[in-house]
Amino acid sequence: MPRKTKKTNLTVLEICAGAGGQAVGLERAGFQCVAAVELDKHAVATLRLNRPKWKVIHGDVRVFDATAYKGVDLFAGGVPCPPFSKGGKQLGADDERDLFPEALRLIKQCEPRAVLLENVAGFAQAKFDGYRASLFRKLKRLGYEASWRIVQASDLGVPQLRPRVVITALRKDDAARFLWKLPKIQAPTVGDCLVDLMASRGWTGARAWAKKAAKIAPTLVGGSKKHGGADLGPTRAKKQWAELGVDGMGVANEAPGRDTPFDHRPKLTVRMAARIQGFPDDWQFTGKKTSEYRQIGNAFPPQVAEFVGRAIRKAMKG
Repeated sequence: MPRKTKKTNLTVLEICAGAGGQAVGLERAGFQCVAAVELDKHAVATLRLNRPKWKVIHGDVRVFDATAYKGVDLFAGGVPCPPFSKGGKQLGADDERDLFPEALRLIKQCEPRAVLLENVAGFAQAKFDGYRASLFRKLKRLGYEASWRIVQASDLGVPQLRPRVVITALRKDDAARFLWKLPKIQAPTVGDCLVDLMASRGWTGARAWAKKAAKIAPTLVGGSKKHGGADLGPTRAKKQWAELGVDGMGVANEAPGRDTPFDHRPKLTVRMAARIQGFPDDWQFTGKKTSEYRQIGNAFPPQVAEFVGRAIRKAMKG
């Protein structure tokens, strides 16, 4: 059942919008997207397909000018993770993909009432204490009181382990009312989440599989264009998926059919991955299978964006 959307009377400018996970959540929280900036052409096509009325800008945020959006209520974005990811070299400010400086430039240009940024849990490591402190000092000079938390997606009803650093920054009066008071929602298991999709083509083993897949999923990994096709992550993650009865070596074109052996270990389809990430079933993706999966795996779960967005909205509404 679609989640009820708050009445919209607040605006959001989003950068690094990807396939729309954060945008969907903020829309539910009552924020109208006035523009979404994204570099990947397939993700741009996905956004335009699902929200044709949105202004979707295909381009690099490093050359984007946000002056035209001065006074927007919320500036949001999931800046690239590789500079801080444990799966990378963790070069931080020395990584050319670090876009926090660009976010600060755009915030200065559009002077939003509030800011929402997210990144991988690695951003919370002690080695980046100085980086975070510097970021918050710069936000302070721009007139914002910043705070951050590690938010676990499964605590908000998302059926996977997906810890993310979520940063909020609000003007002084709003910041005084802002509370990190997020709900606790029981997440479904992988089996409960996907059993109907696994059975959609008549596989007789779907219910037995669902009983085995009675845990939360490991974090979906979107991967990089530089590394192969779609699969469910590194060796450790694949082992965790195998314990759930899922073949993590790739992504399937379709669900198991009627003639599939009862004890088959299925792969996830793109639609199954999207549901585990929290996308609504009617959200469509563009591009080939690998591109579609990467868009999903790199997304910010809509539920997380929604509830943080609702907390920001509540602070703004007093």
